[in-house]
Amino acid sequence: MSQRTERRGIHVDQSDLLCKKGCGYYGNAAWQGLCSKCWREEYQRVRQKQIQDDWALAEKLQREEEAAYASSQGVQSHSQSTPPQQPPGHTSLGPFSKFEEKKTNEKTRKVTTVKKFFSPSSRSASKKETQEGKSPSPSISRHASFDTDQVSRDFVDFLKNLQKTGREIHKQCRAFIMNMSSKKDLSAEELSECVQDFYQSMADRLMSHFKGSSDSVEQVMDQVEKYIMTRLYKSVFCPETTDDEKKDLATQDRIRALHWVTIQMLCVSMDEEIPEVSENVDKAITDIIEMDSKRVPRDKLACITRCSKHIFSAIRITKNEPASADDFLPALIYIVLKANPPRLQSNIQYITRFCNPSRLMTGEDGYYFTNLCCAAAFIEKLDAQSLNLSPEEFERYMSGQASPRFSSSEGDWPHSGHGVTATNPVLAQLNHNLELLSGLSSRQETLMESARSLQADLLSWPDTVQREVNDILEKYPLEVRSCTVSAIDANNMDNDNLPPPLTPQVFAG
Repeated sequence: MSQRTERRGIHVDQSDLLCKKGCGYYGNAAWQGLCSKCWREEYQRVRQKQIQDDWALAEKLQREEEAAYASSQGVQSHSQSTPPQQPPGHTSLGPFSKFEEKKTNEKTRKVTTVKKFFSPSSRSASKKETQEGKSPSPSISRHASFDTDQVSRDFVDFLKNLQKTGREIHKQCRAFIMNMSSKKDLSAEELSECVQDFYQSMADRLMSHFKGSSDSVEQVMDQVEKYIMTRLYKSVFCPETTDDEKKDLATQDRIRALHWVTIQMLCVSMDEEIPEVSENVDKAITDIIEMDSKRVPRDKLACITRCSKHIFSAIRITKNEPASADDFLPALIYIVLKANPPRLQSNIQYITRFCNPSRLMTGEDGYYFTNLCCAAAFIEKLDAQSLNLSPEEFERYMSGQASPRFSSSEGDWPHSGHGVTATNPVLAQLNHNLELLSGLSSRQETLMESARSLQADLLSWPDTVQREVNDILEKYPLEVRSCTVSAIDANNMDNDNLPPPLTPQVFAG
């Protein structure tokens, strides 16, 4: 009991959300805790070093091959000058042929690796792929979707205001999309690097054109990102070269296994009994689920931002004071557990790889996205200590052998008991529905009993009426008396049954 009374909750220092190099921007777990700027610099440094090492190795192999070739030429010339002595020369060529084959294969592999970084694609394209690369674009050769067509029209309309600069931007974007469509065998990191390089190049040109107006540059870059990523979405979201889909399934299974986690275990400052709080929770769940239906990274970030603002509103209404950062992360974890968003890991990786880096480094979008990454990482590593439970309780809940219960009188989390309400809203609603069904069943039994009684009464009613009629007839027998009815034109003037005579009426004229 003492273990449960000292609840520590979920706490993350704000410094943990920042870049590990101390640049002041928000970091990301996918970038080893670095921001996008520092990660690109580190990635390019390692990549350049790898290229230099590969070139050095290739040159070394080339020199060894040339030396071996020169040595083989000397051996052959010596063997030709002394033809009778073939066995020694023959035995020397055997090891050399194996050495030459081994070195040639190793050199070919290394040189291919080096060329991969400088060639338009990492593998030499076949004739068919070359012809496809010369085609305008996949969206031109086939019927594009309505969303893609609408985005293209909106992009062209937006660039009309920029006149000549707009035409140049549109030309570069189309050329970039055509170039990306031919690079079908690049890894996700290489695709991300290509897109980020294009963003950086475009932003630098726009900055010089608008003479340092960051607002104008950001507005144009938002439209560029929307146009490019809508056209490339199908080829870069959850690519087959990654294990994003596998991570999505693992995360969904993990969240399903944690369905028993209650709002009290996470120390979330939200009271769902309040209608306004419950409404904000539902809106937050809807927004985080809606993220998967968006194509543009900026739109996905907007869903995360709306979800986070609904969470802050729910906390503020519950506490009657502004929410703090320590209150937000546990609430976000709770919302993710309740929503179980589809393809959560793929969406996080997609935003990380292809979003405009300025949005992830600063601002509320970057802050909320960083917290979502922390929430996803926390769910993957959630254990008994995180929920202030014993390992035995945690294992029973995970295996389904027990379900946590909440007692309002004790304010604790006993793992068993009767006559208490489940803290899980789904289980509580299920128990409520079972009670309603039980009451409905008893009412139906009463109704059926009344219906059977009514049916028996209806069947016995004719006999009862007949018996009553017979009893009355026996008690009061019917006597029929004969009577003589006089005709109306008879001479019997004393008959009282005749109507009174008609009396003429005289009117004064």
